[in-house]
Amino acid sequence: MPNIKSAAKRARKEKVRRARNKAAKSALRTMIKKFNQAVAGGDHVAAANAYKVAVKCVDQAAAKGIIHKNNAARKKSKMTQKLNAMIQAQAQVQA
Repeated sequence: MPNIKSAAKRARKEKVRRARNKAAKSALRTMIKKFNQAVAGGDHVAAANAYKVAVKCVDQAAAKGIIHKNNAARKKSKMTQKLNAMIQAQAQVQA
């Protein structure tokens, strides 16, 4: 327990920030999981929509400092690769 008034206030602020960051990180993971499920499902329209939402969520997390910008870039790159691979696979099946 902090003995100094400013340390007590800092502890209160950290508690609020930690909860906010935890919620944002959880939402980020959820959006990425929804994208992965859409890709696994094979529906390229649903996957494309989930991709747009997930990329936006990743960008917002990077802007807020929840994740590092290079981590965000890596996540977006992996999602793009998965989406493109799925679309190419469907195009080969239809051809």
